[in-house]
Amino acid sequence: MRRTRIKICCIASPEEARLAIAHGADALGLVGAMPSGPGVIDEPTIARTAASVGPPVATFLLTSETSADGIIAHARRCRTNVLQLVDRIAPHVYARVRAALPAVKLVQVVHVSGPEALAEAQSVAPLVDALLLDSGSPEAAVKLLGGTGRTHDWTISRRIVDALDLPVFLAGGLRPDNVGQAIREVRPFGVDLCSGVRTDGRLDPVKLGAFVDPVTAAEPGGADPQQDDLRRNPEARR
Repeated sequence: MRRTRIKICCIASPEEARLAIAHGADALGLVGAMPSGPGVIDEPTIARTAASVGPPVATFLLTSETSADGIIAHARRCRTNVLQLVDRIAPHVYARVRAALPAVKLVQVVHVSGPEALAEAQSVAPLVDALLLDSGSPEAAVKLLGGTGRTHDWTISRRIVDALDLPVFLAGGLRPDNVGQAIREVRPFGVDLCSGVRTDGRLDPVKLGAFVDPVTAAEPGGADPQQDDLRRNPEARR
C-alpha cells in the first residue's frame, strides 16, 4: 500500500518543526520572501530550522526567485534539501540550478486555475523531481503564489496525476474536514497545507492530529510502482 505523504508548510521555527514531525509530517515547508501570502520567515530562521531537521524528513524552501542566480543564492543561504519553485521559470533555468545544486531536489508549483494547467504540468514535468498543485494567480498584479486557503478544481488535478509519472503533491485549502475527499478524488503522492492546521497563526497540535487521521483513512488501496520507484531513484527520469 502506498502511503500518502504529509507536508506541513509555513513552519515558523525549530519548535514548530518538531511539533509537525511528532504528528507525522514527512516534509516541512519554509517560506522565503513572497509578494503576498502567509508564513514568510527570515532566512536565518529558515537555515536554523532546516539544520534542526534530520532524515528522513525533507525540508522545502519556498522561493519566489525566478532567475538561476537568484534561486541558487537563495538555496545556498537557506540550506534546505528541496527547492519549491512557486513561480514560473524559464526552461533553461532548471539545468543551471541542477548543475549548481546537484544534491537538492526540485519541486515546481503549478497553479491550477483552469484546464490549461494540464499542459503546463506536462511541459515542466521532465525538468523536475515532483510537482505541487496549488491555488494561486501568478498573473495577478500582486502575484498570489500560494497560501490562499482556497481549493481548486480537483478534477483537473486528478487528470494531471493520471497523466504524469512523477510524484504530485496536492495543496490549496486542505483541512481536516476535506482532505480525505481530496485524497480519494485526486490520489496525490502527498498533501500539503498551511492554514488548515493553524489557530491564530500558530501551529495547532489538535488540528494537526485531526488532519492526520483522515489522511490515513483515505489511503489508496494499492501501491503505485512508478511513483514509488521515482521516489527511490529520481535520477531514473533525467
